[in-house]
Amino acid sequence: MTKRSVTHATFVIERDYAHPPAKVFAAFAHPASKAKWFVGPENWDKSNHKLDFRVGGKESVSGGPPGGAVHYYNAEIWEITQNERIVSSYEMHMNEKRTSVSLATMEFKPNGAGTKLVLTEQGAFLDGIDNAAERERGTNELLNQLATYLNT
Repeated sequence: MTKRSVTHATFVIERDYAHPPAKVFAAFAHPASKAKWFVGPENWDKSNHKLDFRVGGKESVSGGPPGGAVHYYNAEIWEITQNERIVSSYEMHMNEKRTSVSLATMEFKPNGAGTKLVLTEQGAFLDGIDNAAERERGTNELLNQLATYLNT
């Protein structure tokens, strides 16, 4: 029998981007834009990213190393304030096993001519498969990819 556990954790990541809030927000809101940066590592097999950007809309993507476990992201959008805030909840799976459930808030704050993005995640990490430190590391990698996308 598998031992069950849950670890609750919150982390906050702040990033400054040299682009106005409307441009940074659009990178999250437009499906074609988000699909360019919201992906796993370069060598991973990837599925099609799907995004229905509206309150009640869904988002999904999956991927994993060739021949390895497939990681699934499934989200629902709960709050959208144009160019200011997005709140969503999401679950992560590794193959068929749910590894976490999280609430994520992205705030887009004017910072001079640019944007300060404040991302807060509150997670329930299940059965020791995933943890907040790894999620924060992965989220930082995604935000690095966002920076690259915004600068192209």
